[in-house]
Amino acid sequence: MTPKRTISAASRMAVLAAAVSTATLLGACAPLLIGGAMVSTALSVTDRRTGGAQLEDQSIELKAINRVREAAGSASNVNVTSYNRTVLLTGEVPTDAARTATEQAVARIENVRATVNELAVMGTTTLSARSNDAILGSKVKAAYVDAKDLQANAIKVVAERGTIYLMGRVTEREANRATELARSTSGVGKVVRVFEILSEAELAALQSR
Repeated sequence: MTPKRTISAASRMAVLAAAVSTATLLGACAPLLIGGAMVSTALSVTDRRTGGAQLEDQSIELKAINRVREAAGSASNVNVTSYNRTVLLTGEVPTDAARTATEQAVARIENVRATVNELAVMGTTTLSARSNDAILGSKVKAAYVDAKDLQANAIKVVAERGTIYLMGRVTEREANRATELARSTSGVGKVVRVFEILSEAELAALQSR
């Protein structure tokens, strides 16, 4: 049985606000979502990507909109999340051919370094299921905020059908800690790591800059 974490009152308030906001946005979204069901942070000043990489990631996600729609078709729900030019694809597509075509279309976008294809061949999920994913992602992010030994802003959280995907530039210690916290969050069925692992020396050099 997965243990439940206790989240502080401040974090619970942040979770509720983020989840309500995300669920509202989901109600007005087209089938393609940029960034997936996740809670992002405004603390870009501590982002471990360079400013150029952050802009490239935004550009990649924007360029993916039309390309993914053409490749996957209207009967799909594709989420595109780019971090340091590694692109994570989550969601649902109707056929194996659409799954392959979507990955190929994204891989051809300028500056994309790698793709991680986690698309499922199945019918699209309901609005209720996507709202639940938004809340689940918020709970994981709140656990990171509460943790005293983890920099929450260094980790991007994407939730899809109860699975939590973790992206970021982190050390092995941070990766293991983030995975442990996500797995112990109530409602999480699986955790998939899409991390770029740094050595402690590389992290120290980043922070010194």
